[in-house]
Amino acid sequence: MNILLIYPKFPETFWSFTYAISFIGKKAAFPPLGLLTVASLLPGEWSKRLVDMNVDRLKDKDILWADLVFIGGMAVQRKSTLQVIERCKSLSVPIVAGGPLFTSEPDDFKDVDYLVLGEAELTLPQFLSDLEKDQPKRVYRAEGFCDLTQTPFPLWDLLNIKKYASMSIQFSRGCPFNCDFCNVTTLFGHRPRLKTTEQIILELDNIYSLGWRSSIFFVDDNFIGNKRFLKKELLPALIQWRKDKKGCTFYTEASINLADDEELQDMMVKAGFDSVFIGIESPDEASLKECKKNQNINRDLLESVSRIHRSGLQVMGGFIVGFDNDKPSIFQKQIDFIQTSGIVTAMVGMLQAIPGTRLFERLEGQNRLSKQFSGDNVNGTTNIVPKMGMEKLSKGYQLIMKQIYSPKHYYQRVRILLKELKAPEVIEPLNLQRFLSIFRSALRIGIIGKERFHFWYLMIWTLIRKPKLISTALTLSIYGYHYRKICERYIY
Repeated sequence: MNILLIYPKFPETFWSFTYAISFIGKKAAFPPLGLLTVASLLPGEWSKRLVDMNVDRLKDKDILWADLVFIGGMAVQRKSTLQVIERCKSLSVPIVAGGPLFTSEPDDFKDVDYLVLGEAELTLPQFLSDLEKDQPKRVYRAEGFCDLTQTPFPLWDLLNIKKYASMSIQFSRGCPFNCDFCNVTTLFGHRPRLKTTEQIILELDNIYSLGWRSSIFFVDDNFIGNKRFLKKELLPALIQWRKDKKGCTFYTEASINLADDEELQDMMVKAGFDSVFIGIESPDEASLKECKKNQNINRDLLESVSRIHRSGLQVMGGFIVGFDNDKPSIFQKQIDFIQTSGIVTAMVGMLQAIPGTRLFERLEGQNRLSKQFSGDNVNGTTNIVPKMGMEKLSKGYQLIMKQIYSPKHYYQRVRILLKELKAPEVIEPLNLQRFLSIFRSALRIGIIGKERFHFWYLMIWTLIRKPKLISTALTLSIYGYHYRKICERYIY
C-alpha cells in the first residue's frame, strides 16, 4: 500500500518559535516524532511518505498518491487538521487518525474513516490485522499501556532533518504525579514506563549518523519519573556516549523535585543537558493545593529554581492563572516571582480544562465550560468560566504578559539568570546558519528592533561578566524577539 503521513500545521504560538527559528534558517522547531514512530510500525514493504505541513506544502497529488492517509496531532493543530480531513474527503482518500487530539475528542471527528486511539503500539497492529482481512473497524481503543522496550526506532529516513531546529527522542511515558489539569496520566498512566538504555543509545547513534550536531529534546513529560534508573543506567551511558561526540545538547521536562537531588542535576549536566521545563504553575499554595500540584507544596520555589540554575540547568517555567483560589493579587505575585527567579522562558497561560482530565469532568458537572479547548497555552483564552470573572482574569493576564515580555523586564531576567547559571559543559559547534544568526540578530534586534539598547547592553554585560555564556545570551535575545511577537499577536 501507499501510505501518506500528514502532520498538520501549528499556528504561531509560544512553543512554535516561528520568529526565532528564522534566525538560524530553519522551517520548524520540532519533527513529528509520533508519526515517524507510527511509520516504523507499518509493514516494511509498504511505500511511505511524510508531509510535515510546518516545513512543506501539502499538494493534492500527494493525497491522490496514497491508498491511506495517516494524520496525527494535538489540540493546538485542530484548525489545520480539519482542513486536511476536508481535503482528503473531497479526494475520496480514506483517513486513519490518532494521537492526543483524536484520543481526547474522538466524537468531534465524524469524517475520519478510522480512529486508532491511544498508544499506536497497541492499537495499530489490531487495525492492520483487520485491514488485511478487509474487516477494519472504525474505532480502535487501547486497553492498558504498551511496553516501550518493544517500540521501534522512528523512521528518520522520511524526514529532511536540515529543516528543523531540534531533533526529538523519547525515553519514557507516564508521570508519578497527578495534577488536576494535566492529561498526561490520562493518556500514559502514573507509572513511568521506560525504554532500555540500549534503545536510547542506538537512537542517538542513528540521529548522530545523519549528521545532526544541534539540540535534542527528550520529550518525556517527566524525565525524572524514575530517578534510580536515570542515575544507575541512562545518565552514565549518556555521559559515556558523548565522550567522542561533538555538540548534541539535550533538554527536557521534569518536576520541581529535581532541585532536591544535587547528584541527579550534576549527572544531567555532565550528560549534556542544559535546560529543563518545569511546571511551577503558581506561587500561591492554595492554588497549588487546588490543582493537586503536591510536589510544589511546602517548598521554597524560588530557592528550588535557584539550585537548578546553579547546577548549570536553565529552568523554563510553566505558570497558570485562573484557579478558583486565585485572588486579584495573583497577577502581581506571578510577575514578582518570574522576575525574581530569573526564569527567562516563562510560559504563562490561563487555566484550561483539557478533555479527559479530572478538571474537565468537574467543571463540566458544574456547567462551567464555555467553549472548545484551544490547546494554545498563551493565546489569552480559556474554555473555563472563571470564578473571578472573565474580564478581571483577562486584564490581569494581559498585565503579566506585557510586563514580563517588555524589553526592560525581559533582559533584566536574562541577566539575573546568567549571574547564577554555570557555563555549559557541552556546546553546539558553530555552523554556517548559527554564524549567520549573529549578524541577523545584530540587524533585526540590535539595529531595527525597539529593544536594541537592552540587546547591546546585555551583549556587553555578558562579554565582561560571563563571557562563556555569550551564546546563551544571544539565544535568549532571539527567543525574546519571538515571545514579544507572539504577545503582539495575541495580547497587546
